Amino acid sequence: MEQTIEQFNQAKSKIVGDIKTVIADGEDLLKSAANASGAGIAVAREKMDDTLCGAKKMPFDASRPAVDKARRTATTANHYVHGNPWIVIGIAVAASALIGFMAAKR
Repeated sequence: MEQTIEQFNQAKSKIVGDIKTVIADGEDLLKSAANASGAGIAVAREKMDDTLCGAKKMPFDASRPAVDKARRTATTANHYVHGNPWIVIGIAVAASALIGFMAAKR
């Protein structure tokens, strides 16, 4: 769990850095447009496109470890439920009764 949180925090830091880079590249593009040289605008636009492509891909890459862990947890739970159905039914009944008693007291 701590490893997943650490991976998420690293990805979040990288996303923040990428957003700052996009902003800086946007400012460069505006400066180039103000000077109105065709070559400067083309270079700034290409740099901005590369940065945007990287920034678009980053949230997907950052969420991959969490999605993989959730998928593994769901698979493990599914195997447990299929292997021990009566235990799961008993736990569900007990939890439902507890919630019903707590709600009835209000």
